[in-house]
Amino acid sequence: MGLQGSGKTTTAGKLALHLKTKKRKKVMLASLDIYRPAAREQLRILGEQAEVSVLPEIDGESPTNIAKRAMAASKVQAIDVLILDTAGRTTLDTAMMSEAKEIFSLSKPSETLLVADAMTGQDAVQTAKAFSEIIKISGVVLTRSDGDARGGAALSMKSVTGCPIKFVGVSEKLDGLEPFYPERAAGRILDMGDVVSLVEKAAETIAEEDAAHIMKRMSQGSFDMNDMLKQIGQLKKMGGLGGVMSMLPGIGKLQKQMAASNFNDKAISKQEAIIYSMTNKERVNVALLNASRRKRIASGSGTSVSEVNRLVKQQQDMARMMKKMGKMGGLGGLKNMMSSLGGNTTDTNIASSGNAESPMMDANKIAELQKMMGSNMPNLGNMSNRFGGMGLPGLGGKQSKKRR
Repeated sequence: MGLQGSGKTTTAGKLALHLKTKKRKKVMLASLDIYRPAAREQLRILGEQAEVSVLPEIDGESPTNIAKRAMAASKVQAIDVLILDTAGRTTLDTAMMSEAKEIFSLSKPSETLLVADAMTGQDAVQTAKAFSEIIKISGVVLTRSDGDARGGAALSMKSVTGCPIKFVGVSEKLDGLEPFYPERAAGRILDMGDVVSLVEKAAETIAEEDAAHIMKRMSQGSFDMNDMLKQIGQLKKMGGLGGVMSMLPGIGKLQKQMAASNFNDKAISKQEAIIYSMTNKERVNVALLNASRRKRIASGSGTSVSEVNRLVKQQQDMARMMKKMGKMGGLGGLKNMMSSLGGNTTDTNIASSGNAESPMMDANKIAELQKMMGSNMPNLGNMSNRFGGMGLPGLGGKQSKKRR
């Protein structure tokens, strides 16, 4: 339940998909919104996309009768979870609250989720307060939340309702609903990142066979444009550059540099277009790319020759680094090398020292590592080198004339 425009219906569809895929539950959706035009049609479409059951519509029914029919149908069909999507209003009013209270008393739900738009700030808090005074809320779902800048609304809502924030909506897509973890949200607010969520998202979106393929290629010291294209695809599945970067520690301090370097999802799409404009032979062997071919690729992808050159340079840098890693024994060799340079960073040592930070390498060891890896080893003090030098897709940004 919640105000109109807060994202209730979309959240109902997202929650249905979450319960079906993550919890393996049999879900049914039912719309009780007989006021907003096409509200029930919207929920039906979302149900089809999530591949869950949706209660058929019958004209002229009241919200309470729809709720009764939904409960009866869910029992007949052995539904695990029935989600009732109530009607909203543009503002809080007596009629809306009375209807919500009547449906609550009738259905006796195990969960009563208030959906609130995090972008409205303190208005969302006032909405939560009004609902909690009439109906016993079990949790809050914050929509249009990026997980960090909207932290104030989350804290205030927990305070006024006494209920936990259970989910946050992080995108318009049907899978854009995430469980809310206070410690992870706090980490993002404090610019400490959320590496745990990043790893979980990677595990969910990157197929095991794709990961195995990349590992094999790295162990062989190989990396061509097809490999880079796969990396771009994986990055987009994980929520794009913005979604991934928001989970990395310390990224808040680099916002200005990122903006100045065109460090965004648009750059990723451009790189993808450039690779798609290449022939299969060109993707495997960029040495074939003479001036005329690069001009053709730029024209076909709607980019400039300099952008094509920059992407080729990134791929070559990455390929050289992969080759050196292959000679050192692949990722295992790199891990051993880092361990020998940086000392033991096991959980045992961290626990015994009482310090959760990893031991830092001194300047001599960093120089030794950079020498072994060649010029592609990122310079931690320079953002352009930090991201672009590694040849990661979309992370090159603008290079200086001297580097070109």
